[in-house]
Amino acid sequence: MQMQVVRPSDSARAPKLSEARTYDEWKTAALAHDERSGAAQWRRVDESRRYDYKVIRRRLEEVRSLKGSGDAHQVLYYLNEGIHGNMGGMGSSKLYNKAKFGTKDLVTAYIGELAGALDMVADVDDAEIPLPEKLEFFRRASHCFGRTALMLSGGGALGPFHLGVLKALLEQGLLPNVVSGSSAGSLMAATIGTRDEAGLRTVFEARTLANTFEEVAESNLELLKGNRRIGADHLRDFVERQIPDLTFQEAFELSGRRINITVSPRELHQQSRLLNAVTSPNVYIREAVLASCAIPGVFPPVTLAAKNRLGQRQPYVPSRQWVDGSLTDDLPAKRLSRLYGVNHFITSQTNPVVLWALRDTQSQDNLLARLWEINQNASREWLRATYPLAMAFTKNVYPLNLATRMFYGLVTQDYTADINILPRRRFWDPRKLLSVLSEDEVRYLIAEGEAATWPRIEMIRNCTRISRTLDAILERLESRSLYHHA
Repeated sequence: MQMQVVRPSDSARAPKLSEARTYDEWKTAALAHDERSGAAQWRRVDESRRYDYKVIRRRLEEVRSLKGSGDAHQVLYYLNEGIHGNMGGMGSSKLYNKAKFGTKDLVTAYIGELAGALDMVADVDDAEIPLPEKLEFFRRASHCFGRTALMLSGGGALGPFHLGVLKALLEQGLLPNVVSGSSAGSLMAATIGTRDEAGLRTVFEARTLANTFEEVAESNLELLKGNRRIGADHLRDFVERQIPDLTFQEAFELSGRRINITVSPRELHQQSRLLNAVTSPNVYIREAVLASCAIPGVFPPVTLAAKNRLGQRQPYVPSRQWVDGSLTDDLPAKRLSRLYGVNHFITSQTNPVVLWALRDTQSQDNLLARLWEINQNASREWLRATYPLAMAFTKNVYPLNLATRMFYGLVTQDYTADINILPRRRFWDPRKLLSVLSEDEVRYLIAEGEAATWPRIEMIRNCTRISRTLDAILERLESRSLYHHA
């Protein structure tokens, strides 16, 4: 495997990590830092207590030997034994704490060889391995291996941070096909899920987003009352300008992305919902976003809308109204797992309710970080145990019963994932969280999202390479299969 080595003269000229303005600049600075700190040498040496390097080394040699033999049937037989994303602990976040850039070269090399073996089987002549046999194997392998989802949390006016995360992942070709959003995150998920590749080019321009805010604000000055806070009509106008009027099914057909939006029920005895092209294909995305952003006491609850068989807009479950999705399901991991076979999660987390309490355990592998995590988990379980008792005391006292459910819904959720992208600043002026942002503020938040994502890029690249390879192969093979049957 070709390795990148930074010479001392290059290191002296490399920019600081904190001064990087692009991923390439950050990568150069990170590689230089690793050379100075000795982490680069750590990457080149296989041995570590953080994973079973002997198993990975043996598997690497086996895959290389089989590929070298040119026998596609033997490679297929080997792959049929199982493809595991965490073989020997190679998917552990601890392996990405030592170096600023990437992890052990052995891990990266093994993942690359495994992806190459999959491509070898897919590309072999159909006379050697028939197309139906290939399709059967890759469908089964994709189902067993699973896939990755990106979850965008709530966050009020911090939403442009998510745009920075999305921009960084898109530029590297690493944006998962499955994306969920709650509250402010729903707006950003809908933004990328209602546009094709060409339409995405202008999405990440701070001036465009700020102009939309400004134009809407000018038309709602009587609601803003001089303090430039977002009003209900202001939010609706912004959503209408930002989100094309599409149903979830229409958006999927346009973008190919599986976007999901969470909404919480206004009523006490109803359950939250995850809206998408599978569960609610005819629901309009605009109303779904408005509902997911409807913070109780700030914005009114929303009745969803759907397209009927005549193409007309009509209420969707007219007896129900919905509010802020982050109240009950900020990160809907369980539902995404059930719908799409997702077993690996990335989160862009900006929820101000919990952001201050979160610790980046991926970069803090120490006793204090572990104790903090244990304390949080124990507190969450205690609150879950007391929830039935609290509801029993308040069940007949409206609106205290509704407030109790919302409180427990907030504090008992899990707000982290396998890979967490968190802002460097954890405390924000609460007065700004529902305010109209200037272009400079939007630009700053987008840049913060990019900068927070760059240290996670290589981990995301490694952890998702096999599933991305399987998805790409299946797309090619299924297109060929349709062509043969046409």
